[in-house]
Amino acid sequence: MARSTARKRALNTLYEADEKGQDILSLLAERIAHPGAQTPLPDYAITIVRAVAKYLVTLDRALADHSKGWNIKRMAVVDRNILRIAAWEILGNDEVPDKVAIDEALGQAKTLSDDESLSFIHGVLSALCADKDQYDLEAEAAERARIAAEKAAAEKEAAEQAAAEQAKADQEKAEQAETAQTETGQANAERTSAGSEPVDVPGPVPVAATDNVPGIDTDTDTDTDTDTDTTVPPLASA
Repeated sequence: MARSTARKRALNTLYEADEKGQDILSLLAERIAHPGAQTPLPDYAITIVRAVAKYLVTLDRALADHSKGWNIKRMAVVDRNILRIAAWEILGNDEVPDKVAIDEALGQAKTLSDDESLSFIHGVLSALCADKDQYDLEAEAAERARIAAEKAAAEKEAAEQAAAEQAKADQEKAEQAETAQTETGQANAERTSAGSEPVDVPGPVPVAATDNVPGIDTDTDTDTDTDTDTTVPPLASA
C-alpha cells in the first residue's frame, strides 16, 4: 500500500510538470521544499520522479516503440505518465516484478482514464516486458551525458576563443591610439623647437549656423511693387 501511495504522488508531480511544461526536477524540488497541505513526498515517490526525469528519453522511446504508431506526445497526459512510471519500474527497478508494475499502472488507469486507455496501457506494457532486454537505461543515460558534456565543453571553448579575440582587438586598438597620440606629441615638440605652431589632431569641421543655402538669395525684401493690382479682371460679356 505504501508504494501504491508513492506512485500516486509521483504521478501527480509528473502530471503537473508535463501539463505546465515545467522541468520535472525543478517542480520536484518545489514539492519537496513546500509540500503545502499534503504530507511530504514519500521517498519512493521522489525516487520515481527523479528516475523518470533522468531516463525520460529512453523511456519515451521504449514506449513509442511498443505503442503501435502512437507518438508519445499524442497520448493523454495522464496516460503517458502512468506509462513512464511503469516503464521505469520494468526497465530500471529490479525490486519490482514486471507483473506488479503493470497491475499498479492498470490500477491508476482504472481511476483516472477510460476503458480504451486501460486496454492500450496494458498492451504497451506487456509488449515492453517481452523486449525489455533491448533497453539499457544506464548506458544510454551515460552516453547522453557524455554528448552533453562534449557540447558544453565545445561551447565554452568557443566562448573563450571569442573573448580572447575581442580582447586582442581591443588591445590593438588601444595601442594604435597610444601610438597616434605619441606621434602627434613628438611632431608638436619638433614644430615648437623649430618656432612653428603645434598642430592638433584634426577634429570635426564646425558648420556655420545659417538658414541660407549658398547661391540662393533668400532675402524677401525685394523692390517688387507691392501696389500692383493682381486681381483677376472680370470676364467680358458675350
